[in-house]
Amino acid sequence: MSDIAQLLPILGQGFLTTLAIFALTLLFSIPLGMVIALGRMSRFKVVRYPIKFYISVMRGTPLLLQIVAIYFGSYYLSENVGSSWLSFDRFPAVIVAFSLNYAAYFAEIFRGGIQSISKGQYEAATMLGFTKTQTFFRIILPQVVKRVVPASANEVITLVKDTSLAQVIAVTELFALAKKQQAAYASIFPLFVAGVFYYVANLLLSVLFGYIEKKLDYYK
Repeated sequence: MSDIAQLLPILGQGFLTTLAIFALTLLFSIPLGMVIALGRMSRFKVVRYPIKFYISVMRGTPLLLQIVAIYFGSYYLSENVGSSWLSFDRFPAVIVAFSLNYAAYFAEIFRGGIQSISKGQYEAATMLGFTKTQTFFRIILPQVVKRVVPASANEVITLVKDTSLAQVIAVTELFALAKKQQAAYASIFPLFVAGVFYYVANLLLSVLFGYIEKKLDYYK
């Protein structure tokens, strides 16, 4: 019990960093994902093809590699250009990498949701005098939200666990602190305590998304 009492405040500090990575990633990646999804469906090839390539790269390479590439790449770029503005500190580099990566996944989820709406609804909205913007935000988007919640929930839950990858560039989040405590205690017990933190966070998210799905289940 004394070990847990000592561990909880220490790991709690790391969990705050984990929550910050989680919250900021969602804050930036969800709206960016919607913009990318719309660009992915553009009829202009000059817009559509670069976005397809970006999504392919983000989904086809490890997030760990992307974090390292953005952190060290920005450093070397700033050195060559001679401008410190181009260099990211550790925490901002993690947020940029996570946001760009998850935006690609959310973009494909949103694109699938948008394209699942029948064209007849667009035509009906036009006949009723709705503009394209009004049609999207008042008719299409509410239905898209309902359809993408389950897939988005999976990504959000995965994000909680992926935050542990931030330790690759020495960002002291929950799992990084747990590994340090593992060495101090000469035991894997701190890792199991960290696992409880992750599990509780994901359990709460699962309950939250379950509640949202029920609220959006219009037919019941």
